[in-house]
Amino acid sequence: MGYKIAVVGATGNVGHEMLNILAEREFPADEAFAIASRRSVGKEVSYGDRVLKCHDLEVFDFSNIDFCLMSAGSGVSRDWSPRIGAAGAIVIDNSSCWRYDSDVPLIVPEVNAHALEAYMARNERRNIIANPNCSTAQMVVALKPLHDAFVIKRVVVSTYQSVSGAGKEAMDELWNQTKGIFVTDAPEPQKFTKQIAFNVIPHIDVFMEDGFTKEEWKMVAETKKILDPKIKLTATCVRVPVFVGHAESINIEFEKEITANEAREVMREAPGLLVVDKREDGGYVTPIECVGDFATFVSRVREDITVDNGLALWIVSDNLRKGAALNTVQIAETLVNRGLMEKRAA
Repeated sequence: MGYKIAVVGATGNVGHEMLNILAEREFPADEAFAIASRRSVGKEVSYGDRVLKCHDLEVFDFSNIDFCLMSAGSGVSRDWSPRIGAAGAIVIDNSSCWRYDSDVPLIVPEVNAHALEAYMARNERRNIIANPNCSTAQMVVALKPLHDAFVIKRVVVSTYQSVSGAGKEAMDELWNQTKGIFVTDAPEPQKFTKQIAFNVIPHIDVFMEDGFTKEEWKMVAETKKILDPKIKLTATCVRVPVFVGHAESINIEFEKEITANEAREVMREAPGLLVVDKREDGGYVTPIECVGDFATFVSRVREDITVDNGLALWIVSDNLRKGAALNTVQIAETLVNRGLMEKRAA
């Protein structure tokens, strides 16, 4: 059975990746539609070896759509996801709009796919499924197998997040500032609070009253909702002058004894992870090497001797893929592969 799928926000970075990944992974779609704002109507976007022309969100008929992959920001999702869901489509939203709603599942398929089965079995539901923040998604893929085997008590994470996580304008700003430093005067910051070229900025999203940023709060709240509410987590989120690919340095405290070798073996068997951990020059993965890949890479696995049952590791992933577009497509694939769309139709 083929499905009808719509991508809302098809002209953005993540929307482009959604269409690319749907084609690459040969998602069983009979028809695909690119949806955007009125100003982008008629604009062409790639879908495998095909070209799609953008439709106007305001007038598009979603009544015959099976899946709507939403990547147009929280405001658009807040207004449109309930309407599209009420029309019968399953909305998989990439914004932060629905992540913390208790009636909406927050899904990373390698971690909590079971939550989809419970949600789809409900008689009354909004037909909205949330995709987590990019920094959370790759982290919980690595934490899940370790938590199952050794039980995580506490996590301390520092992120090194690429500018693509802030959109195309942010990528342009890094490029223009970098070029300007060598050619002319570097342009003043517009998207960021300080110069991003040749710099790092310990500030992503807005500041909260306790001194943490909203991005840091998201990692805490989402990890608890996806993985385990008992896990204690603290985060420092940093923007770095990298175009694509998020990296994270993670220190974990467990309830059970753990060695680096045991951790590697557990993670090597886990879905979505690739362990590349040679204790030699270049024996680890960096952001530039993960671009275009589906996996979350784990390197620098070692025991943290400052706490009992401690572990330190380094993870890297393409944030436009696993952190956004890939995870969204994987949610749709999980619904199809587990027969949950047929149950919905019945």
